[in-house]
Amino acid sequence: MSTAAGAIPRRFELSSTTFRRLAWFTVGMLVLIVATGATVRLTGSGLGCEHWPGCTPSEFLPAQGFHSDIEFGNRVVAAATVVSTLLLAIASLLARVPRWTRVLAWATFVGTLAQAPLGAITIHYDLNPYLVISHLLLSLLVLGLGVVVAAPGAGAALGVTAQRLALLLLAAVTFLVVTGTLATAAGKFPGSSGDKYVQRLGTFEPSVALHVKAVAIFGLVFLAVAYWAWRHRARGLLRGCVGLLAILLGQMAVGESQYRMYGTIPWWVVLLHVTLAATLFAWTVGLAVRVWRPAA
Repeated sequence: MSTAAGAIPRRFELSSTTFRRLAWFTVGMLVLIVATGATVRLTGSGLGCEHWPGCTPSEFLPAQGFHSDIEFGNRVVAAATVVSTLLLAIASLLARVPRWTRVLAWATFVGTLAQAPLGAITIHYDLNPYLVISHLLLSLLVLGLGVVVAAPGAGAALGVTAQRLALLLLAAVTFLVVTGTLATAAGKFPGSSGDKYVQRLGTFEPSVALHVKAVAIFGLVFLAVAYWAWRHRARGLLRGCVGLLAILLGQMAVGESQYRMYGTIPWWVVLLHVTLAATLFAWTVGLAVRVWRPAA
């Protein structure tokens, strides 16, 4: 136990169970904020509230309207997420956790808090596509940090080969979500048809082709991890691979439907795709963490 933790009176200490529950709740909030942010993007509501933090300079709450309600609702969820990450950071000081857990918990809070000024800058520059992408990728980075805080178990690390495969899997899922973001930014999806709300970025077909390659790479690395888990009877890792496979298959099915309905696809289908992508990313990070720190 560190000196900082030892200086805290025992009556203020949090149990490891309470801390992990708070951490997983925070992870859920971080997935939710990705979903609500995607809803803003896909409904073309990014300029529904052109002022920040209120909708207009004279009124904090939005006037009645679909786009303003969507944008303001996202800000409410964002505020709740900031509070959740702050509570997690404070809880890390009250629980018997390693120093690196405290550092990552506070980094999760700072990254989440940074979304507020980034959102204001994005609105100021009329939803510049590079800023929109940066907004989403920062959300995924913070989500990954939250999972690293929540996921570690108390068991001994698995073999070196498994650790190397886990690193490859992390690289593959990062490539996957980045190329998926670029494909969405390039396509004529709801809220991104080149109107005054959101500009398109790049060309759709080349972006999709790159994303398909990313899916193939991720799939191959995943199969290598699953094979290692099966061969070495690593049951916890194998169960995690089964869950990841289910998410991946669902993601691929939605993605295929999305491609076939290109140009006429409802916004909520793309939202499902984005939410599954965030879930896939979080699950993959958790799976990699459990290679180093599996459940006892």
